[in-house]
Amino acid sequence: MTKGQTDDVPTAANVLSVDAMGGDKGPATVVAGLATFLNQAKDARAILHGPVGELTPLINKHGIAGRVTVADAPDVVKMTDKPSHVLRQGKKTSMWSAIDAVRNGDAAVCISCGNTGGLMAMSMLRLRKAEGVNRPAIACLWPSRNPSGFNVMLDAGADIRADQDDLLTYALMGASYARNGLDIETPRVGLLNVGTEEHKGRAELKVAHELISNAADIGEFTYVGFVEGGDLPSAKVDVIVTDGFTGNVALKTGEGTASLIGELLRSSFKHSPLSMIAALLARGSLRRLRKRIDPRRVNGGVFLGLNHTVIKSHGSADATGVAAALHLAYRLAQNGFSDKLAARVASAASLAQDAAQEGAAENSTSTITG
Repeated sequence: MTKGQTDDVPTAANVLSVDAMGGDKGPATVVAGLATFLNQAKDARAILHGPVGELTPLINKHGIAGRVTVADAPDVVKMTDKPSHVLRQGKKTSMWSAIDAVRNGDAAVCISCGNTGGLMAMSMLRLRKAEGVNRPAIACLWPSRNPSGFNVMLDAGADIRADQDDLLTYALMGASYARNGLDIETPRVGLLNVGTEEHKGRAELKVAHELISNAADIGEFTYVGFVEGGDLPSAKVDVIVTDGFTGNVALKTGEGTASLIGELLRSSFKHSPLSMIAALLARGSLRRLRKRIDPRRVNGGVFLGLNHTVIKSHGSADATGVAAALHLAYRLAQNGFSDKLAARVASAASLAQDAAQEGAAENSTSTITG
């Protein structure tokens, strides 16, 4: 391990653990994004994981050696690697090293642009699920009409299944994330369904509807009930709860639609000389629109339900996107997010247990009286 020279002794809450080798664009882009972040977050430090011979020149190039520690990790988790292969063969990889730095208390949050399945599997193995969590979730930020500019949606694809207890846990974790990541004191939580009427939806959704409603006071959120797909970017809700299958389909559909709209706009403005002049006149408005919907600003899916925080950056992220993920990680670290989330999860486990006991008691009474 090679350490940069610094007189400061950083606390773990100021240190981020960064996998330098997972992204599609290589470590140069990750280090460039790290340099951008460190130039803006003056108290932050980082542990950078990867081959020391490859990373040291990049760190020196950006002048951040005094605030970065390099943890030598010779191997890389490939995007094509299966989670089972990663768990068997990944001990010398930069991803494993980055997760272990958080596990050992050397850093507060792990950030990687690497293989999502491998990162989740390795995180669950090394960090373990938090007590009371059956299935961890991935929370993503969705552009919205809210003052913050975003809504939180989970699960975005960690697990395709989710029963009523999982959905309750997601609601509490999502509310905690919105509170600590978006500064929303009392988040509004909605449960994604095929309609807003209480009689609609699968059986587990109807049960989750009651559980989440009963948990609102303890979870310090407002439950708005069922919401529909059209509410994902709306201002009526701050957190949207759903299972990983539905959430991932919605996420990929939204990304594809945004890409199509961008292509159609560019094509329309190039259609004729007059439309090109119109584009020139609207340049300022188009720049603001591009900034508002720029996917790099929302880069970073947060793994919720583990004993520590892990953030998955897009594999194709550029330096701006990497910096955005690091800013999100640092904000959560500074807010003590992992400890606060653990308290919410404990509340969820207690509520689910109480509900199960009440249900068993009612069934028993019905059987006796029947």
